[in-house]
Amino acid sequence: MQTAPLPKDESARLDALNQFEILDTPPEESFDSLARLASQICGTPIALVSLIDSTRQWFKTKVGIDVPETSRNIAFCAQALHQSDVLIVPDATQDPRFADNPLVTAAPYMRFYAGMPLITPTGHALGTLCVIDRAPKQLAPGQIEALRVLGQQVVSQLELRRRTMTLERIMISQKQGEEALQKTEDFVQSILENTPHMIFVKDAQDLRFIRFNRAGHVQDSACRGQCHQPEGGDSDVGEAGVSGGCGG
Repeated sequence: MQTAPLPKDESARLDALNQFEILDTPPEESFDSLARLASQICGTPIALVSLIDSTRQWFKTKVGIDVPETSRNIAFCAQALHQSDVLIVPDATQDPRFADNPLVTAAPYMRFYAGMPLITPTGHALGTLCVIDRAPKQLAPGQIEALRVLGQQVVSQLELRRRTMTLERIMISQKQGEEALQKTEDFVQSILENTPHMIFVKDAQDLRFIRFNRAGHVQDSACRGQCHQPEGGDSDVGEAGVSGGCGG
């Protein structure tokens, strides 16, 4: 059995894979439906969305098998990482890379394999969309093209999923910021409303009082004729004041 060598961009590839935050997540219909369609179009009992991390191939979607993952060193998909297009193995027993592979000599007794690399827009292969049969097989050109297109759709779903997660985090952060700001405003307002001193905000241009605290409302009438704009005050902004009374 020939173990696939590590890709030249292995470190960056693993970083890219981890950025999608998809390993060990529950099944999602958007990926399951693509694998089912690949199985139907290619006429195979098994179809997988396989993602290759540093030690294993993990199945985001699996049709026709129950195991959630296998070791990377026996993964057909690890060989496909080195491809830019569909890797096709018509009969694994006749291919020296796979003839003595445990997946061939024992269950699931793989014979046919075709895997489309899942290549991100930055050029990193994360895994494959693959179809598998227990008998030797060939795909027609139309089936190969369909597998290619479906693999590209898996990558699009990965990108969409990541963008959605980013947007959700931004919205949560914004909501938390708004809640923190409201708490601060409520705290300041509580202090203002409970102080016995008059606190007011006055428009710097027309000298109108635009906001009072509770003490300010009590003293409003008396203070209207006594509060004036300080000399040298900024004419473009509002003016705030604190007073202990009308003569404060």
